[in-house]
Amino acid sequence: MDFSKLSQNVQKGNARMTNKLVQEALENGVEASVILEKGLIPALNEVGIKFKNNEIYVPEMLLAGKAMSAGIKVLEPLLSLTGAKPIGTAVIGTVRGDIHDIGKNLVKITLRGIGIEVYDLGVDVSAQDFINKAEEVNADLVCLSALLTTTMPEIGEVIKEFKKSGIKEKYIFMIGGAPVTSNFAKRVNADYYTADAASAARLAEKILLQKHNS
Repeated sequence: MDFSKLSQNVQKGNARMTNKLVQEALENGVEASVILEKGLIPALNEVGIKFKNNEIYVPEMLLAGKAMSAGIKVLEPLLSLTGAKPIGTAVIGTVRGDIHDIGKNLVKITLRGIGIEVYDLGVDVSAQDFINKAEEVNADLVCLSALLTTTMPEIGEVIKEFKKSGIKEKYIFMIGGAPVTSNFAKRVNADYYTADAASAARLAEKILLQKHNS
């Protein structure tokens, strides 16, 4: 299947058409995971690149996110766990001061799609809320997101609070968001940075399988 039309509609922020094209793909026998990985994720990655390069701005990014959400809404029931035992547990959220959730939601769905149990704390999440939830559910992964350069430092603050509480070593910290980089991850003592949701899911799966086999 040619996913270019789907990608274009996501990038243009056309939610109605995105929803329609996803439904059509399913009706034509394309698997939900394939639509996500070959159609929706590359489209949002392209939007992320354009945002980083100042070719588009926050309003266009948000419109693309709404279109993405419209497509994911169709796919999510088909990507959910089917009673299988989860391969691990993750807590995810957008850090304090930041209310953007497009990338976070995408990572959440891809993680669930590969069999990880995900607890989504939403947006504008404090360090203490991350700590409380991670401890409560005995999480393997703590996934932190920020879309703005002004809220990126909060990722470091969350990790510092885990360290102060003496529990940082219990968790694997994965971070991401449009302005985030691998160098930034090193600076704030995060374990991993990934540039997109598909990479995050592949990495998380690898980490958890290694953890369980060690």
